[in-house]
Amino acid sequence: MDDDMEGGNLGPYQERARVFPNMRAKPYTPLIFRLLMRINIRVLFVLMLLGFGAIFYIGASTSPIIVFVFSVCIISFLLAIYLTKWVLAKDEGPPEMVQISDAIRDGAEGFFRTQYGTISKMAVLLGLVILSIYLFRGKTPQQESSGLGRSTSAFITVAAFLLGALCSGIAGYVGMWVSVRANVRVSSAARRSAREALQIAVRAGGFSALVVVGMAVVGIAILYATFYVWLGVDSPGAMKVTDLPLLLVGYGFGASFVALFAQLGGGIYTKAADVGADLVGKVEQGIPEDDPRNPAVIADLVGDNVGDCAARGADLFESIAAEIISAMILGGTMAQRCKLEDPSGFILFPLVVHSFDLVISSVGIFSIRNTYDSGVLGDVEDPMLILQKGYSVTIVLAVLTFGLSTRWMLYTEQAPSAWLNFALCGLVGIITAYLFVWITQYYTDYKHEPVRMLALSSSTGHGTNIIAGVSLGLESTALPVLVISIAIVSAYWLGQTSGLVDESGSPTGGLFGTAVATMGMLSTAAYVLTMDMFGPIADNAGGIVEMSQQPESVREITDVLDAVGNTTKATTKGFAIGSAALASFLLFSAYMDEVATFAHVPFNQVDIAIPEVFVGGLLGSMLIFLFSAWACSAVGRTAQEVVKEVRRQFIERPGIMDYKEKPDYGRCVSIVASASLREMIKPGALAIISPIVVGLVFRVLGYYTGHPLLGAKVVASMLMFATVSGILMALFLNTAGGAWDNAKKYIETGALGGKGSDSHKAAVTGDTVGDPFKDTAGPSLHVLIKMLATITLVMAPIFL
Repeated sequence: MDDDMEGGNLGPYQERARVFPNMRAKPYTPLIFRLLMRINIRVLFVLMLLGFGAIFYIGASTSPIIVFVFSVCIISFLLAIYLTKWVLAKDEGPPEMVQISDAIRDGAEGFFRTQYGTISKMAVLLGLVILSIYLFRGKTPQQESSGLGRSTSAFITVAAFLLGALCSGIAGYVGMWVSVRANVRVSSAARRSAREALQIAVRAGGFSALVVVGMAVVGIAILYATFYVWLGVDSPGAMKVTDLPLLLVGYGFGASFVALFAQLGGGIYTKAADVGADLVGKVEQGIPEDDPRNPAVIADLVGDNVGDCAARGADLFESIAAEIISAMILGGTMAQRCKLEDPSGFILFPLVVHSFDLVISSVGIFSIRNTYDSGVLGDVEDPMLILQKGYSVTIVLAVLTFGLSTRWMLYTEQAPSAWLNFALCGLVGIITAYLFVWITQYYTDYKHEPVRMLALSSSTGHGTNIIAGVSLGLESTALPVLVISIAIVSAYWLGQTSGLVDESGSPTGGLFGTAVATMGMLSTAAYVLTMDMFGPIADNAGGIVEMSQQPESVREITDVLDAVGNTTKATTKGFAIGSAALASFLLFSAYMDEVATFAHVPFNQVDIAIPEVFVGGLLGSMLIFLFSAWACSAVGRTAQEVVKEVRRQFIERPGIMDYKEKPDYGRCVSIVASASLREMIKPGALAIISPIVVGLVFRVLGYYTGHPLLGAKVVASMLMFATVSGILMALFLNTAGGAWDNAKKYIETGALGGKGSDSHKAAVTGDTVGDPFKDTAGPSLHVLIKMLATITLVMAPIFL
């Protein structure tokens, strides 16, 4: 790894003041793409046609709805290819910009290759563990009636797990691939027009979003259709279609597994480099952010891609996969209890919703057009308003298509008005998503009072800045919790009053109502991911402009885009936390149903008055705090190594400050890359091992004390408390970190003394403290709580 990262020949700085090193000896292309490029184009075309034919044949043998989903996903992939060609057709600017971009790309791709190589080995190992567990676990009544043996069930689960992990890895690669190629094009466009730079960043993010969401949908649809045809579902003596979604749980677990380690490794990388660069460069040496004299600046820019783009792509892929699978499970369970003649509509409804998501988000992306502007900031519309207009268009279309989807998929003669109740559940979810975005923006955008008050606290010193930032983060948890609480209760009530009843006449649509609300919240996921990807691309563009020493007017444009990107990143993290809360609630319900199925006894409540169950809750809350501590300390330790290296270079190469010597960028990249890979293992292992160990320990204890379900109950309590604590902690960390960052940006616009003032130095300290909060621990937490839910669902049999 070190050799890969340090292969560049730097040369005298005076001779090549703007030349930046290659981070590897040769460009890297993933193996699958190298193999595809060796195939004759005609042969490849024929193979693609055969593949599409096979997919549509399986889909047609399953349901016309699956054919519709496949068609929309393929069209969205073609649209993503168009966006890619449009972005790559833009010019890359002068040679000095291209050289910096190449250095960033080489560093990002080198780290990605090593990181995902490590993750893939861990995934294979975990797949073998799952295989061994499923080979020796008991069989459910549904499996016995359908003749699905242990070995078949085991191999199906492991195959789904590995496919989910593979697709999550591809989603991460797609996010990084586009960002390292779009950043320089945004930088170049900023020399001409602010609106053009904005449009390129949005369309580059849109490409990634369409691919990520499309892959999540089509992957689950292919698995569902394949299992349907292969197992002969709904034929005499075979598995019922209502039980089929449980076979997809492994896919969600694989996606969660990769997303957690991608978020941890990428988050540690990006924030350790950022903290190291800021502490020595901006605070000690007083040089600007992204100054070419800072040895850690290339590592910082690489981190934006591996932490914010690759990790976020895997993260949202996992969010959508978990939500779709949990909603399909609950839809099948409800349809079975209500004895619906055709349950396929309730099972496939999530796939249709996200197919429409691809359509309406594409409209939102293309609504941001490049109208002429002078390139002067005062004459250009606020970029945040432009993005919000696109989001508003997407929201309006989401309401319309969601109503259409519910009428199409959820209408049943048994309860003719149920579809309307579920449409209202979707509306609750859409409103919840909008409110989450608005609340997070209020607490993190420097146009609003909270961040301005935080910036004002910097004028009295570093300590008051930290106090104000912590209090702002704590306060910011209140409104989102109220919103999510109202959403859960409202959606559950709408579902309960939908008219769907079980054999005993009891209302049974409440949980499915919350599932529909979750789908509503994620019904604009592709546009939200577009806004999220916009942030790191704009950040990288600003770094390239600064390092290539472009005119101040260009830097002003990229600074505004960067500040908007900080806000969009924070708002999409708030969106992700809200969806994680609802998805975890659904997965928890699915876990309780799974336990009841295996144990052959009802399991619909958890009594925390039982001491062991209460202890499980304490352990769940403790897990959240310990995980956060380990993630933040990993950033701190890695940042210390970067600080020492940057200080060493400034001391041993005094000519760096006078542009007489060139910094060793590759050394900092190598330090951060190796340290982040090492540091991600411990918190990741904690997340995977903890629920399994707790469940097994209390299962043994329950066996000897005469409480056979004790292990399952303790794990359920652990999951409940971890979800609640994790949501609150993630809200606090994400919002506080985003507010600190934008308070610094606000001062850098010239307020309170501007750059270099005492207020600015205090704000930089706050931003440094907030870096591991908002980009490492916070984003990892909402992935963690969903992974805890999926791992308990997959491992449920071993707790009995």
